[in-house]
Amino acid sequence: MAAELTLQDVRLQFGGITVLEEVGFTVEPGQILGLVGPNGAGKTSLFNCISGHYQPTGGAIRIEGAEVQGARPATLARHGLARTFQHPALQLRETVLENVLLGAHARLPGGPLAWSVRMPRTRRAEQALRAEALELLERHGLSWAAQLPADELSHGLHKGVELCRALLMRPQLLLLDEPAAGLPHTEVEQLIATVRRLRAEDDITVVVVEHHMGLIAALTDRVVVLDHGRKLMEGTAAEAQSDPRVIEAYIGKDAVDDAA
Repeated sequence: MAAELTLQDVRLQFGGITVLEEVGFTVEPGQILGLVGPNGAGKTSLFNCISGHYQPTGGAIRIEGAEVQGARPATLARHGLARTFQHPALQLRETVLENVLLGAHARLPGGPLAWSVRMPRTRRAEQALRAEALELLERHGLSWAAQLPADELSHGLHKGVELCRALLMRPQLLLLDEPAAGLPHTEVEQLIATVRRLRAEDDITVVVVEHHMGLIAALTDRVVVLDHGRKLMEGTAAEAQSDPRVIEAYIGKDAVDDAA
């Protein structure tokens, strides 16, 4: 079941530098929200706060009403959150299937100790997870690569493997960090179709950070635009693309004045 994500006055400071300041918005269950802005706007820092890699200096982050700011990624996984990264962090010498299975850590019965000694119930769980991982690879057109080392696959296929790994966690809330980066046009179109299908079939809420505005326009229900760590505007992708504040943030005030 898709989860609601709420941010309220989220702040982040490193030393005396303010990276995020009073950022707030709500993503309704089942929505696809785009988080956009020029380089240095704070998008990745905000993603890191939501996914537990940074601890916010202030404010609240809630998943289905439960406050989760400052929680570790493993705890957030139990709240239904999964994340991909701009540069997939795969174990290149391990097989594709083994890389996907790394996404099952939040579903291990008995914890790491029971898993390491391979108690009977963990062996049964492992067999079930392997079957589920193979099904995900089949669903995303990667079953042929299940037993290949990850380093034999292209960058685009690495992103597909990482997505399968995230989906093995059975997320209710999925964060996608620049999923189209480095992909050719045809694969971007496939990515859009994949995320739409996930939302429709798996009932997942999706938040995506992306510079590819074509993807954002085609995929998202709403966008939040950040600039210098603050929320600049919130609306549809079309509204963002025509908003003078957004245009100025992307190309600069001087360029706007010259074009006027």
